[in-house]
Amino acid sequence: MASSSSFNLRNSVMLFLSILASSLMAASAANFYQDFDLTWGDGRANILNNGDLLTLSLDKASGSGFQSKSEYLFGNIDMQLKLVPGNSAGTVTAYYLSSQGPTHDEIDFEFLGNLSGDPYILHTNVFGQGKGNREQQFYLWFDPTADFHTYSLLWNPQRIIFSVDGTPIREFKNSESIGVPFPKNQPMRIYSSLWNADDWATRGGLVKTDWTHAPFTASYRNFNANACVWSSGASSCTSQSPSSTSDNNAWLSQEMDSTSQERMKWVQKNYMIYNYCTDTKRFPQGLPPECANANQS
Repeated sequence: MASSSSFNLRNSVMLFLSILASSLMAASAANFYQDFDLTWGDGRANILNNGDLLTLSLDKASGSGFQSKSEYLFGNIDMQLKLVPGNSAGTVTAYYLSSQGPTHDEIDFEFLGNLSGDPYILHTNVFGQGKGNREQQFYLWFDPTADFHTYSLLWNPQRIIFSVDGTPIREFKNSESIGVPFPKNQPMRIYSSLWNADDWATRGGLVKTDWTHAPFTASYRNFNANACVWSSGASSCTSQSPSSTSDNNAWLSQEMDSTSQERMKWVQKNYMIYNYCTDTKRFPQGLPPECANANQS
């Protein structure tokens, strides 16, 4: 009897702890109602499934968009997206961080639609103090319209790392020492929009949006931001230094290990289709100074 009672008690405790852990996870899970505002689209942006899913739609009259309620100054940010399926030519799904003003900072994922059967182009860019022109473009090694995939930005004072499903595709290092602006002083919100850009998005604007396929819809879920929230002129991370031993803040000084570097080289070798750091025609006076860094090119 004692053994049976002990077993039942242990099981009861384990069940309670399991329920408690589940409830804590649920309480801390991202919720689109809590984290984002639908900013434009006149009903074409929707939050569904009790805040677990967000959709943006585009038709001939309008696209749609949303933005985060919080501003961030550095973060490790994940979002799962499922892109517009079928003939998405002319459409752009933009997912990015940005501050405001003429000298804004910005970190971009943009997904350029294409004809059915042709791959999406993933367009990346970094703006520092209003200066961009740092584009790298990739094909993806999967169909981004068939299911959700995770698109991540690690942004800390030393570097920005773009990742897809945990695989790094691009690193932009802080090169302020050689005069290159780096986003580190302006808090940024998260934005996303689905819009018509058929004047340039697909084959330089040669392929136009086919509105018989409208409405076009992109979907979002599982947002997560381990980040420094900016509020009332102060950061939630001010008490944490990049050298903090806390696992929750390890990303503040995170860099790529040798395995991650090899995975990024694999992506860039097999799937990169444009790199500003090799475009000598665009920069006849010489490539941008950060291009001398091997991890930018």
